Amino acid sequence: MLIKIVNLKHTVAALGLSLLLCGPAFAQQSPKVAELLETLRTATPEQAQAAERDVERAWSRSGSAAMDLLLKRGRDALAVGEFTVAIDHLTALTDHAPDFAEGYHARATAYFRAELYGPALDDLETALALNPDNYNAIFGLGVLFEEFGEERRAAELFRRVLALNPHHENASKALEQLKKSGIGRTL
Repeated sequence: MLIKIVNLKHTVAALGLSLLLCGPAFAQQSPKVAELLETLRTATPEQAQAAERDVERAWSRSGSAAMDLLLKRGRDALAVGEFTVAIDHLTALTDHAPDFAEGYHARATAYFRAELYGPALDDLETALALNPDNYNAIFGLGVLFEEFGEERRAAELFRRVLALNPHHENASKALEQLKKSGIGRTL
């Protein structure tokens, strides 16, 4: 049974990676979000934090005040370690707004923190299918790959994060750690 679960996780992760690598062709970002992402890519270190906040704020808008409230409640519960409550709010969000990528990304984070890796992978796959440029979801997928011992794939994902957001500190640190252990170095 454990072997089947591990194989399932790897299969789901491979599907997520496939979506990630093919993702930009399917991107349906608004022109404003595309412009914000370009600003982030070219931002100086001083401008980066504001640009990142603008991108993430745009991604966090569902178009519905009620859905935005569910996202906020889920994130608030996550922030205080109430993972089950967070998952409940975020499940309500994904049920009522199935095309809202950030709902899946936030719930993937809650699942990961609750050590429910299979559902986290499923939600990251959905989030990236809906928003292939979500560098935080890509980073989360990289963390999961690293957790599963797939360091080379994790390094690829961290590099993808940095291509979208060169100022992503966690991706930079994670890639540097992998390089120190001999993974992800270019010869």
